[in-house]
Parts: sequence; C-alpha cells; structure tokens
Amino acid sequence: MVNVIAFQKRTSQEGKEYFAIQLQSSDIEFQISSTTGRPYATLRKCWMSSTFDEMTCKLLVGREISGSIIKEECEPYSYVNEETGEEVIVKFRNTFVPIESEERKVVGAIV
Repeated sequence: MVNVIAFQKRTSQEGKEYFAIQLQSSDIEFQISSTTGRPYATLRKCWMSSTFDEMTCKLLVGREISGSIIKEECEPYSYVNEETGEEVIVKFRNTFVPIESEERKVVGAIV
C-alpha cells in the first residue's frame, strides 16, 4: 500500500498545466549510509502525473492506494543531495506499480 502525501502543479513541455501527486510507501526500509556506514530507516517516495484537478488532488492527500513503489532501472542522471551538496549519479528511479501489474522487473530482484 502507498499513501498520497502531496500534490504539485506542473507545466508539460508543451506548456499545458497538470497536477502530479506524490506517493509514499507504507513499508519502512533499512539502508546503510554510504558515507557513515550506519543504518537508517527510509520510505520510498515517487511523483506520478495525473489528470486530476486541484480540488481532487486536495481530497486525495492522506488516501491509501493499493500498489507499491519499486526501484526501477533507468538511464543514469545526476542528483544533488540537498543536505550534503554532494552530486551523485543515479541509475534508478522509484516508480508506482498498481497492484494489478506488480510483475514489473524490480532492480536487484532474482528473475
């Protein structure tokens, strides 16, 4: 399960405005920090485009949705960690998968 935690007005490359919703997993994950080597707890988050208007997005915040957020391979891109200022090359993105189509390939999964 995932939760809708926020929304944001965006503009497409064609200049059309739309709303994206931010989703957050309900499953806590434990990672090891690459800088300190210490474990920390985290939740996966992702943004998803929608056809919703602003009022609908406001109503969706706090709602639980069936599905999960997976780590999916993608073309490498750079990301700047806002806390440390460090630039990192990332080869994955978090993607929402509705419960009906959870057979997508997950990074690191044994297939």
